[in-house]
Amino acid sequence: MYYSDSKNLPYVGAFFVLIVFGFVGLLIGSFISIPVWLVMTGNKLTSMQKELFNPSNVNALRVVQVISTFFAFFVPAYVTARMANRKPLKLLGYKSHFNYKQVFLVIVIMFVSVFLAGALGEINQKIPLAKPLMDYFKHLEDSYSEQVQAMAQIRTLGDYIITLIIIAFLPALFEETFFRGAMQTYLYRSTRISWLSILITSIIFSLAHFSFYGFLGRVALGYVLGLIFYYTGNIWLSVLAHFFNNGLAVTQMYILTKQGKSIKDSMDDTYPIWWGLAAAFVLAGLFMVFKRISEDVRKSYTDEAGNLPGRQSTELLQ
Repeated sequence: MYYSDSKNLPYVGAFFVLIVFGFVGLLIGSFISIPVWLVMTGNKLTSMQKELFNPSNVNALRVVQVISTFFAFFVPAYVTARMANRKPLKLLGYKSHFNYKQVFLVIVIMFVSVFLAGALGEINQKIPLAKPLMDYFKHLEDSYSEQVQAMAQIRTLGDYIITLIIIAFLPALFEETFFRGAMQTYLYRSTRISWLSILITSIIFSLAHFSFYGFLGRVALGYVLGLIFYYTGNIWLSVLAHFFNNGLAVTQMYILTKQGKSIKDSMDDTYPIWWGLAAAFVLAGLFMVFKRISEDVRKSYTDEAGNLPGRQSTELLQ
């Protein structure tokens, strides 16, 4: 399909360039993070691995996290968008057209999705594995848990707000720009198959978190985020959804730690399988309403812009 603002780089090519740039960005972010860590902590490079999750270095860890995700996700997404399109921010979904109904439904959708993801997490834990694999995946989970616990030192309201920004908002912004704004868009413009583009993006999104026991749950959350972006073409609504999901976890940590419970205990987010089945039916109904409202918003926007709704609607979607 022809897109008026496209450049010479085919979108299938942009997809693979994005992945390569993501790896390069991860390396650059890691390289830049090292001197930042050394300056902020005063530690030696040889002790960085040992001191990384030390609670006394929480501020340095937070800054390193922001730098790493910025270069691994946001920068590659923006650079490839500039290579593929004359209006990179528009291509990535940075648009202003949405209304309060969409915002409300996005929040409800993500709240219900938590139960679907939690039920899939329960299924994930029941998958039989050989002991070496089980030990390896358990090690990855423990490392992730240790990292979150180190960054989520939530003792005051100020800590809570800072944690919301570092753990909830910025990862949502950077990851949604990369996965939904860039990757899903390139796949959709290449294949014109919406469900396949969303599914592939969701699988890669989950794999990027290196969590076996959270794999199915993150695929489901990724698919929900992908549907929100597909129906609206607006990255801000996907960011809001992702931020709400992350923010729920941070808020749970804050409340439970204020009650004297450990952060690790607050990270248990599995639910009974039948909860997931019920959530799936509710989500199907919510997305029917969300799709209709989003179509009305899109038609209203194109009419106000003085464009032909039939022609413009496709570009607004992706």
